[in-house]
Amino acid sequence: MDIIKFPDRAQWPDIIQRPHLDVSQLSATVSGVLADVRLRGDAAVKEYGVKFDHVELDLLAVTKAEMDEAEKNVPQQLKEAMRLAHHNIKTFHESQRFFSTQVDTQPGVTCWQKSIAIERVGLYIPGGTAPLFSTVLMLATPAKIAGCKEIVLCTPPARDGKVNPAILVAARIAGVNKVFKAGGVQAIGAMAYGTESIPKVYKIFGPGNQYVMAAKQQVSLHDVAIDMPAGPSEVCVIADETADASFVAADLLSQAEHGSDSQAILITSSERVLDDVQKEVARQLEQLSRKDMALSALDNSKLVLVKDLKEAIDLSNAYAPEHLILQTSDYLSLAEQVVNAGSVFLGKYACESAGDYASGTNHTLPTHGHAVAYSGVNLDSYCRKVTFQHLTTEGARNIGHAVELMAAAESLDAHKNAMTLRLKKIE
Repeated sequence: MDIIKFPDRAQWPDIIQRPHLDVSQLSATVSGVLADVRLRGDAAVKEYGVKFDHVELDLLAVTKAEMDEAEKNVPQQLKEAMRLAHHNIKTFHESQRFFSTQVDTQPGVTCWQKSIAIERVGLYIPGGTAPLFSTVLMLATPAKIAGCKEIVLCTPPARDGKVNPAILVAARIAGVNKVFKAGGVQAIGAMAYGTESIPKVYKIFGPGNQYVMAAKQQVSLHDVAIDMPAGPSEVCVIADETADASFVAADLLSQAEHGSDSQAILITSSERVLDDVQKEVARQLEQLSRKDMALSALDNSKLVLVKDLKEAIDLSNAYAPEHLILQTSDYLSLAEQVVNAGSVFLGKYACESAGDYASGTNHTLPTHGHAVAYSGVNLDSYCRKVTFQHLTTEGARNIGHAVELMAAAESLDAHKNAMTLRLKKIE
C-alpha cells in the first residue's frame, strides 16, 4: 500500500484516483454478444453459456425440483442467517415507504404524487469466485416490498449445470420464483430484450465484472433502465488515535479480497495508527484464502496521514467512497460532515461486513466516485413517482392568464389556446 504523509491539497486528485479500467477493447465484444442475443434469443444465450461458462444447457429456467434440492444442500445455520438478514433488510426498506400528500398550489389547483412499482425488474447475481447470495436478498427484498409484479433473476451456472444452492435458497427466502441459468453479457442482453424463456424487464439491477458493467451501460442507452453506473468496489476508513488497528486492517482487507481491482484507503490523523495498521495488514493477509487477490487490490490502495480529522473528512468527501467507515471517538459529529458516500459505518463495531450482510442497509452502492450524484439501491429504486394535478374553474382562473402569457412568450400558440378555450368556456 502506498504511504502518503501530510499531502498538499494539490495532491488530492492523484490520491483519489481509482484503478483505471480500459473498457475500449471489450466494448466491441459486448456489443456483438448483445446484438446476437437480441437476434437469436435463447439459442444465443445457450451458445455463450458454452463459450464463457463451459456448460451446455437444455433448459435455462431453474426448476422447482432444483429449488427444492438446493434447500436440502444448504446448512440449516446458514439458512437461519439468511432469514435474519432478510428480516433486517425488509424492516429497513419497509421504513422507506412513500406517503403522498396533496397540496393546493393555488385555490382550485391541487397537485400530488403517487409511487408506483416498476412492473418488471431484472436482478443479475454474479457466480464466479464468490457467488453473491447476499445480493439476492439485497435486490429482491425491496423489489417485493415495492410491489414489482415480476422479478427475474439471472445467474451463471457452474460447469455441472447447477446454480449455487445458496443463491437459490436466498431467492426463495426473498420471494423470487423466476430464476434463469444465464451469466455475463448474455444475461444482461436477455433481460434487456427478452428471449423465448427470459422475460424482458424494464430495469436491471446488480453487480458484475467489467463485461457485465459495460453491457448494462450499453443497454441503458436505448433499451432498459439500470440501477446505477458502477466500477470496482472500494472502502475509505477514517481513523483517529483511538482506533483499533486490527479492526481497521480487517476492514481494509475485507474490501481488498473483493477483487484485484478493488481499492482500500485509510485516512488517519495518527502516525502510530498508520504504522500499526500497516503491520496488522501484513499479519492478517497471511491468513486469507484469497490472499493473492487481496495483494493485487492492495497495490491500488493507500495509507494517508493528515494533520486533523477536518482534513480527513474533506479528503473523504472529495473521494466519495462507496463505503465509509468512521472509526473515531467523535464519529457522530464527523458523520454530520459527510457529504459524499454510499453507506457510512459509525464506530469501532460497525464493520463494512455488517452492512454487506445483515444490518439491514443495502449493499448495492455507487462506486467510482458516483456517490457525488447517486444513491445506493433503496425502495425508491424500484418505483416511479407519477404526478397528478386537478384544476377547478377557480383554479383555471387563478393560473390561466399566467399560462397564456408564458406560452405566448415561448411562441407555443397551441399551448396558449388550450388554456384560452377553457377560460372562455368558464366565462
